[in-house]
Amino acid sequence: MTTAEDPVVAVPGRAAETSATLPAGPGTPAHHQPFDPESTLRLRVPPARSREPAPGYTFDEITRADWVLGPVPDRGWSAAPGARRTWVSRALLACLLLVQAVLSLRLHNTAFEDEALYIYAGHAMIGHLFHGAPDYGGFSSYFSGSPALYPVLAAWVDSVGGLTAVRLMSLVFMLGATGLLYSFTRMLFNERTALCAAGIFAVCQSTLFLGYFATYDALAILLLALSAWVLVRVAAGHWALPLAAAPVAALAVGVKYASALFLPTVAALLLLAAYRHLGGRQALLRAAVFTAGVTVLLGIGLATTDYLQAIRSTTTDRAHGATSVPTMAWDCFRWGGLIFVLACLGTALYARRDRLGEVPGGRRTAPDTRWRLALGVVLTGTALLAPAYQIHLQTSVSLHKHIGYGLLFAAPMAGVGVSRLMGAHFRFPQAAIAVGVLALTLGMSQSAQNYGIWPDSTYLMPELAKNVRPGQKWLGQPHEAPVYYLSRAGLTDYTYWTSIYYIDYTGRQGRHLMGPEGYRAAIDDGWFDGVVLDWNDQPGDVQTLIRGEMRTSGRYRMAGALTYRTSVGTGHFEIWLRVPAAHRR
Repeated sequence: MTTAEDPVVAVPGRAAETSATLPAGPGTPAHHQPFDPESTLRLRVPPARSREPAPGYTFDEITRADWVLGPVPDRGWSAAPGARRTWVSRALLACLLLVQAVLSLRLHNTAFEDEALYIYAGHAMIGHLFHGAPDYGGFSSYFSGSPALYPVLAAWVDSVGGLTAVRLMSLVFMLGATGLLYSFTRMLFNERTALCAAGIFAVCQSTLFLGYFATYDALAILLLALSAWVLVRVAAGHWALPLAAAPVAALAVGVKYASALFLPTVAALLLLAAYRHLGGRQALLRAAVFTAGVTVLLGIGLATTDYLQAIRSTTTDRAHGATSVPTMAWDCFRWGGLIFVLACLGTALYARRDRLGEVPGGRRTAPDTRWRLALGVVLTGTALLAPAYQIHLQTSVSLHKHIGYGLLFAAPMAGVGVSRLMGAHFRFPQAAIAVGVLALTLGMSQSAQNYGIWPDSTYLMPELAKNVRPGQKWLGQPHEAPVYYLSRAGLTDYTYWTSIYYIDYTGRQGRHLMGPEGYRAAIDDGWFDGVVLDWNDQPGDVQTLIRGEMRTSGRYRMAGALTYRTSVGTGHFEIWLRVPAAHRR
């Protein structure tokens, strides 16, 4: 029975034999009543002015496709927030985080040169600031982030648990970034999209790699994710609330200068989130307040430090490389192409139609097409920022890490793409399974390969420990890992080592010699007590020069050679020691 206030919708009946077995009677629900092919079924639906579903039903609109087959498939679910759906979603997120942690922890190698350098620099700064040790200097002139932030934190953790503890800290940072991604994606869309976004991001190679890698990047990504989460959370609140995210965003830039490349995306996300709730003027006000807060904080930081030169040398005026554009484009596609393609698909489908209300937990009001398109373009386009910049510079250094910054923001739209592939009520679960298997396979293989690029120095360190003595001068490639490991035993420190990338040697005539001439003169004079070379299939020009000079000078002899295998080839370490004058020919 219907009332005057309840509109009805007529749905053409199905074949009589389909419903003939259902009992008819006054107590039988309307949608179980038998009917003939010519009849129509009258169902009570909410009045047009109401946004609440009719009792027992879950959708705003009743369509023929939904109802000619009988009861609602997801009956019992409500589009309003529910405790059951929230806890199920959180449990699934916990499973995703567990998978991410296990896949990161399976990676194994000795300290990479950047890891060793940052941790050692942190120890040096702690010693200078709190214990009156000499200031080695120089770190702030070429580090890609403030040496007073992450390196100090990493050194403190290293003093407690060594390199493993520092890498575990990175794992916590990346797990936190995945959790925050889930949370702000859920606020923008719904739980299912958030789980898809978190799942696709959790297994990509940059996430797994950085999850057990002790550099700036994991902390910087966490801070960017936290900034985005805070801004989406407070977008509909008081106009001054976005200032709460300004210190977090500024700190992200301080930790890793390249994070500034993604601040426009964070500000645009605030603008769009606020516009959806409050309109244009209020959205612009909040975005302007956030931008002004970050600008003031960064200005204060630059005015009170000497980091400007480092920002120029490592970020804005970074030296150009020689890697070909096709090679870099292929690497970008291998490492981030799946998420980017899914994000493009999600953007196109989301801009065409907002169907999130069909999913339990979906919103009850749909934003307009322009807003949906703008959100998709901003988030998806962010994935291109780091690749485009490094392709412009033609340098592939750290590209496999930097690509993860943009994937953090493209993941929500990738989640929309995966959700649409599954369809309402999980009609095509095989599509999501195929995407998940592909993402997992690529993430595991690529992260393992990138983690095995540098040689394992497990057997090199004991050999060096036999020959390195306090106060000796060494030339090394690598030199960061030996300094990190041997300094813990008090055998050496950073000031006694010279790298193959830079030398300023004062010759016998008092001339400052740099580059090849500096290395040649230092070796001919027997200035180094020892030399370590990483000799592989593609030795650099400087390594070839150093090795040749040591062979011809007669001042050095090879004390040992240790072979190794990496994920891209084989090579060996060479240890050369200075020959005492009495034993020279």
